[in-house]
Amino acid sequence: MADGSAALTATRTACPYCGVGCGVIGATAAGTRAVAISGDAAHPANHGRLCSKGTALGATVSLAGRLLEPTIQGRAASWDEATSLVARRFRETIARHGPDSVAFYVSGQLLTEDYYVANKLMKGFIGSGNIDTNSRLCMASAVVAHKQAFGADLVPGCYEDLDLADLVVFSGHNAAWTHPVLFRRMEAAKARGQKHVVIDPRRTDTAEGADLHLALAPQSDVRLWNGLLADLIRRGAINGDFLRDHVDGYAAVVAALEEDDQSPSAVAADCGLALADLKTFFDLFAAHPRTVSLFSMGANQSAQGVAKGLAIINAHLATGRVGKPGACPFSITGQPNAMGGRETGGMANTLAGHMDFAPEERDRVARFWGAPNTARAPGLKAIDMFEAVRDGRIKALWVMATNPAVSLPASGAVREALDRCPFVVVSDCVETDTTAFADVKLPALAWGEKDGTVTNSERRISRQRALFPPPGQARADWRIIADVAAAMGFDGFGWPHAASVFREWARLTAYENQGRVLNLEGLTRLDPQAYDALGPVQWPVDAQGQGRARLFEDGRFQTANGRARLVPVRPRGPAEATSDKFPMALNTGRIRDQWHTMTRTSLAPDLCRHAPEPYVEVHPDDAKAVGLTDGALARVMTTRAEAVAVAKLSDRQRRGSLFMPMHWTDAFAPAGRANALVAPMTDPTSGQPEFKHTPARLGAYRETWKGFFLAREPAVVVDPELVWRRTPREACHQHEFAGRGDRSQRTALRKRLARGLTGEIVAYEDAATGAMREAWIRDDTLIAVLYMTESGRLPPRDWLVDLFGASLTAETRATLLHGFPPGAPVDKGPMVCACLKVGGKAIEAAIAAGASTTDAVAAATGAGTNCGSCRPEISRMIRVLADAKRETADVL
Repeated sequence: MADGSAALTATRTACPYCGVGCGVIGATAAGTRAVAISGDAAHPANHGRLCSKGTALGATVSLAGRLLEPTIQGRAASWDEATSLVARRFRETIARHGPDSVAFYVSGQLLTEDYYVANKLMKGFIGSGNIDTNSRLCMASAVVAHKQAFGADLVPGCYEDLDLADLVVFSGHNAAWTHPVLFRRMEAAKARGQKHVVIDPRRTDTAEGADLHLALAPQSDVRLWNGLLADLIRRGAINGDFLRDHVDGYAAVVAALEEDDQSPSAVAADCGLALADLKTFFDLFAAHPRTVSLFSMGANQSAQGVAKGLAIINAHLATGRVGKPGACPFSITGQPNAMGGRETGGMANTLAGHMDFAPEERDRVARFWGAPNTARAPGLKAIDMFEAVRDGRIKALWVMATNPAVSLPASGAVREALDRCPFVVVSDCVETDTTAFADVKLPALAWGEKDGTVTNSERRISRQRALFPPPGQARADWRIIADVAAAMGFDGFGWPHAASVFREWARLTAYENQGRVLNLEGLTRLDPQAYDALGPVQWPVDAQGQGRARLFEDGRFQTANGRARLVPVRPRGPAEATSDKFPMALNTGRIRDQWHTMTRTSLAPDLCRHAPEPYVEVHPDDAKAVGLTDGALARVMTTRAEAVAVAKLSDRQRRGSLFMPMHWTDAFAPAGRANALVAPMTDPTSGQPEFKHTPARLGAYRETWKGFFLAREPAVVVDPELVWRRTPREACHQHEFAGRGDRSQRTALRKRLARGLTGEIVAYEDAATGAMREAWIRDDTLIAVLYMTESGRLPPRDWLVDLFGASLTAETRATLLHGFPPGAPVDKGPMVCACLKVGGKAIEAAIAAGASTTDAVAAATGAGTNCGSCRPEISRMIRVLADAKRETADVL
């Protein structure tokens, strides 16, 4: 589905990042890897708008770090050799130890076709349920809540409901950072009068502009939503007719609520909220029948995530706020194809097509596949799977398109498991922390090369189309899996192209379908041409190819009696309580401009500027208690591990709580890996890990020296005694170091960094202060520069970074070792607008000059005029500077 001139081809595809599922147009020229990115105005998910990550996709399609050929134990191999080895080792392991001795760990980065083939091989032909997805880490609790309440994993709403709602409740959902395109839609609705309530312990960018922020105590969500339901019952705000005609379980929920004191004062005290704020929330919910409650990682990533989801759904069912325009509980997915994985059986506890392991459903899938050995029971969920790898029950593991050595909780134990496993296969497009443990690496296609489908958060199927031919020997994931299946001796994997895989998947959803909502009947006859031209469509898809935007409009649910179920839930304390030794609660999550473990976003230098290093956000009072100042290095310790990150003091953080982003890896900041700290506590039903509450302790790092190294190529540093991080810049890589050793540690580092560098060396050293500065120059070009100090300040980096993009002059050469640029130094401040490269200092200057709104700042600087992801931060800067100005005026 391409159009344009012969010189430039414009291809419609879908963004590979979050679950919004934005449409993207990539304009390419034949024979190049260059692409111009724009939003697809015709795509109903985003109407042409993209966030900072989507806007920067063109900077992420290089072949840097790519896997381009199969390898076996580090040596290059042919596809035939690698495929035969994988098939043989899996066959032998199954023969000796049974089908449950092998496992697949897959990813929401896979396309639906990939997911389907992997699930068919493992559950259908190997005969084990041991395939699970990294969506277990983000959406598993919502899946269980949907199944218990609605009878199946069904998201009832659509994005139009976000426009139509009079009230939007963000429950553990920082939409301004994680789903910025949808947030822009809701900002527009807010300007028309829509109310926003944010339920989050942190005052996030989403909370900054909300009508009400409930900074509740960690893990008190169930108590809050139960208190809301009790209040709605007291004031007679439930929908009795809807309950009578369409819902079961009301009496049981009422009885469960009566076991606790549901008075507003008791609920407010237990949630750590001001009573007035709690009552405001209750009043807003009662007064606005058109309410959408968005819940995401903050609700799901919990040892009581299912209960949180059910408590939210209970409030909606009791008031009839489901199946109606502008009214629904809305689980918003994190990955581009988390939904596709859920549909195709990518989770260990489900079969394809929203079928489970009940005998009749299992037999139906087995008949369709012609696979009598189809698994009869669920397999191991992610945390249990890697524990089974670690203790030897699983002896062959295939990891596809994900990086569990970084992303799973207690990732140190995950690395130990991978190291112990007799046979590890990793199919991915890039080298990761996980590929370091692989016996066999299989090169997969990346975004821009893939061809298939994804399903977004509103059940909308979109096409990802190839912009470039496959590089090297890289292959589609579904093809890699199918070739291994064939080499294992299994029939039914001989699809000629992705369209035939999709067609089979669609046929399975329609097969003996007597009421399953997930039904792609209208897509079962797509030939390759129709598949290539397929436009965005929401499931279910009827025989005429028409999708449905909103579910349950007729009050019918996918339960045996067609009625929804209210499910009693009781509040519980954290899975692991804080203590005198670990008195703080660690919460991990995402940042605005990075994605997962940075394998793609790190290739775009502009995306690395907003938050260039691992940090721990801490309330100033908590920082003061342990002697931490803003910008100092902090130690974060749990029972599992220790990390070092830059302290970011902020009253946006609740006292007693810490927040750390989860993105950094061995390649960028090995000491800053947040998920190594997280205890592997899980929800007992969903198996979803608790990322939002790990008992922790905070302290100062107290380095004896620090320094930085700028070089055209990334440095390889392997030293557990050093704290370091790397940030890609436009023409170089910025490395920051800190250590607690003596000068011999610095000397050893200097020798490692200088290895391989050539050219003229200019140097300066001051033994009294421990300052050392060196620069490597070749043909008036700066190759590298190294600064270290034991005391005193290091110079700003930006002006040195700029020197890598131009020839050195006599003036700039002379100032290299002085530690400051010629002329007045220019401090751009932290990057705020990644799209247009506008720093914080420029925005502050515009505000000081009278720009009092985000639109005024945009007019003065350009910031916020492209994707708009930075607009909440600009609004916050305006408020902070205005508050400071008022305080100064009061003093005077």
